Amino acid sequence: MSDSTLGAAEDLRDPNYMPPLGQAIPLGIQHVLAMFVSNVTPAIIIAGAAGFGFGSNSPDFPELLYMIQMSMLFAGIATLLQTLTVGPVGAALPIVQGTSFAFLPIMIPLVAGKGVDALAALYGGVVIGGLFHAVLGLVIGKIRFALPPLVTGLVVTMIGLSLVKVGIQYAAGGVPAMNQPEYGSLLNWSAAGVVIFVTLGLKFYTKGMLSVAAVLVGLIAGYVYALMVGMITFEAIGTSWSRAASFALPVPFKYGFELSFAAVLGFCLMAFVSAVETVGDVSGITKGGAGREATDKEIEGATYADGFGSALAGLFGGLPNTSFSQNVGLIAMTGVMSRHVVTIGALFLILCGLVPKVGALIRTFPIEVLGGGVIVMFGMVAAAGVSMLSEVAWSRRNMVIFAIALSVGLGLQLEPNAVQYLSGSVRILMTSGLLPAAVIAIVLNLVLPEEF
Repeated sequence: MSDSTLGAAEDLRDPNYMPPLGQAIPLGIQHVLAMFVSNVTPAIIIAGAAGFGFGSNSPDFPELLYMIQMSMLFAGIATLLQTLTVGPVGAALPIVQGTSFAFLPIMIPLVAGKGVDALAALYGGVVIGGLFHAVLGLVIGKIRFALPPLVTGLVVTMIGLSLVKVGIQYAAGGVPAMNQPEYGSLLNWSAAGVVIFVTLGLKFYTKGMLSVAAVLVGLIAGYVYALMVGMITFEAIGTSWSRAASFALPVPFKYGFELSFAAVLGFCLMAFVSAVETVGDVSGITKGGAGREATDKEIEGATYADGFGSALAGLFGGLPNTSFSQNVGLIAMTGVMSRHVVTIGALFLILCGLVPKVGALIRTFPIEVLGGGVIVMFGMVAAAGVSMLSEVAWSRRNMVIFAIALSVGLGLQLEPNAVQYLSGSVRILMTSGLLPAAVIAIVLNLVLPEEF
């Protein structure tokens, strides 16, 4: 769409500008498509890690649907906090919120193989961590000195590296708890390969909506392929669709509420990383869409919305929310800075979240097909971390900090038995790899002299 179709150039840079509905609605849906797959994937991964059955006849089927439903619903609600604001909460900018990948390395060990019983402690951590995240809005500008690109780049890279195993497991046929007899078969890998091939083709050889929604279209192509080769049947799709309700409201404290030291500490520490990522996203939006720096009020409001949105989601069985970086590139591409456009997308997400049949349809995607999309997404997380590290001046000091933090963090991920004598809560935090790497990098960056 040209500037003349939407409005004058100065209008497009104004967050309060509202394009005609004929253009605003497709633009809003476009923002949702850019983040849709990434938003629901963490819920599927946590369900798989906890050992939920993925079949439509599984007793865990309603729980998985509910988690997908809450991912959509509270992504929409948190996005409304950002665009419409409530007092100081929200940046009044076109920020799209969604379920955060950053917390997965903390969440997976907390629920691994423990089923629904592990979710009370998980959601206790989500709520307390979300409130702590909101409090960071008061000081986010003052603590940024402790989180330079060396630290944040390392942490984001570690997030990607810690999750690539999940992508490979999904592409091969699931996770160990799912006991797939065809694990690693050529058929499974072919489904994941179709997704990756189509995603790359659309991303680099098309423009506009197709390029923006490349992962989503790739998953649809993989789904069609899975139908053609018999990995999923129309009967199974019909069963999933019929078992899901047409409308359902969220249930407060559906999985209980339990305070766990490991969960609370893990979520609070990761809130620092998420808050700094949000600062970067807000700055990228104002720079790419309006050609200016973000104000302190916008950064504080965005951080408040991050935290309160996560805490609210946790009360109803949703996972932590954060601003989605995909949105930054989309705004820079379209040149439309209108927050009202994103509000339309948020309303669409809320509608999807209130209709469990949408979640039922998502659940019918074979795990191998999702694996293809996950490989792309998690690889991009690691690549984003490497991009952040490219801003670092690689002195001997910075190389030593990076080397020690990476070695300890990645080493503990690969060899969790190295800390088998630690208490349960501390062991979970250490074997995530992410937290020890972050703490080491932050502390060394603060105490080591600039030159040695």
